[in-house]
Amino acid sequence: MTAAVHTRSSADLISAEEPVLAHNYHPLPVVVARAEGTWVEDVEGRRYLDMLAGYSALNFGHRHPALIEAAHRQLERLTLTSRAFHNDKLAEFAQRLARLTGLDMVLPMNTGAEAVESGIKVARKWAYDVKGVPADRATIVVAAENFHGRTTTIVSFSTDETARAGFGPFTPGFRIVPYNDLAALEAAVDDTTAAVLLEPIQGEAGVVIPDEGYLTGVRELTRRKGCLFIADEIQSGLGRTGRTLAVEHEPVVPDMLLLGKALGGGIVPVSAVVARRDVLGVLRPGEHGSTFGGNPLAAAVGTAVVELLESGEFQRRATELGVVLRDGLSELVGKGVLGFRARGLWAGVDIDPVFGTGREISERLMREGVLVKDTHGSTIRLAPPLTITGDELSGALGALEKVLTRG
Repeated sequence: MTAAVHTRSSADLISAEEPVLAHNYHPLPVVVARAEGTWVEDVEGRRYLDMLAGYSALNFGHRHPALIEAAHRQLERLTLTSRAFHNDKLAEFAQRLARLTGLDMVLPMNTGAEAVESGIKVARKWAYDVKGVPADRATIVVAAENFHGRTTTIVSFSTDETARAGFGPFTPGFRIVPYNDLAALEAAVDDTTAAVLLEPIQGEAGVVIPDEGYLTGVRELTRRKGCLFIADEIQSGLGRTGRTLAVEHEPVVPDMLLLGKALGGGIVPVSAVVARRDVLGVLRPGEHGSTFGGNPLAAAVGTAVVELLESGEFQRRATELGVVLRDGLSELVGKGVLGFRARGLWAGVDIDPVFGTGREISERLMREGVLVKDTHGSTIRLAPPLTITGDELSGALGALEKVLTRG
């Protein structure tokens, strides 16, 4: 008889995946079995400081008590109705999320990619019904080096050949311009443009932060040209950068927000399109849907997430501890770190290739009890739970210094 999963070693469990799991991610060789707060534990009982937080899905740490309580409470009552019926949790979730973001209406979905796909559909519908773009002519302008997901339509406007190669033919209707280039954006927008879709900070590209004034310029340009500004805040939003939304670092309110990851509190997949009433109002019954989108369990957890953010505590923590993060990384520049980009508790760190690839640095940090993940080349990203302490953050930076000193 095969040994119970919880008694098998990390090596055995990793080997067991190979014949039955399709390849997508390239995970580090650690098998997590338990977690609490900022720490995870593998099947052998080794503990690691989580400095990735599920790509920001775990902004509130693992198993945050308020979120676990909300989930348990709802699990005892009702988990799913489908949207064929109403449920008693969805209205409050939508009301509070709309109020938190300063917009009017919510379209609940499940994954981040679903939110992006839904946002694209809404933008096109708006272009035809409101702007008057001729049928099937709507275009959406996006930025190079973007990451919005991995569905067929989304990889159609990716510039990452690893994500694209072998998956064509691709969906038409997208124009790609350089990120952080207002002149190029202006040239790409015309009468057929339904929307400009951007990440306020490009996460997968290495936490690329645009110049001050860029987002304001995008907002002004889209107003002037009569198209929508869609901000993909799936990774950057919900406290990560020290504000509820990354666009709030400038006086910018987009027409549409795409939210996900942290919205589910690391418990269930929850995403949402949040927009002005005249934008989301173009949808009519039957034109879009999701069996699980807006389910009572997701709504209960999502409401608890919004309640945590309403306090402002996590935004303040990201701001204050972001100073510790930046100061610590500044000390490492010239000592194995070529440079970095950081906002709040989020950083892309460019390691001198002499010291190793991003993957190699991540593996060395894993052996020091710190979990991070590489992006491209020798760049690693740091995105710890917003519940991390100053001492824990300093410890992680100390571990990075140690692996760089060893070379």
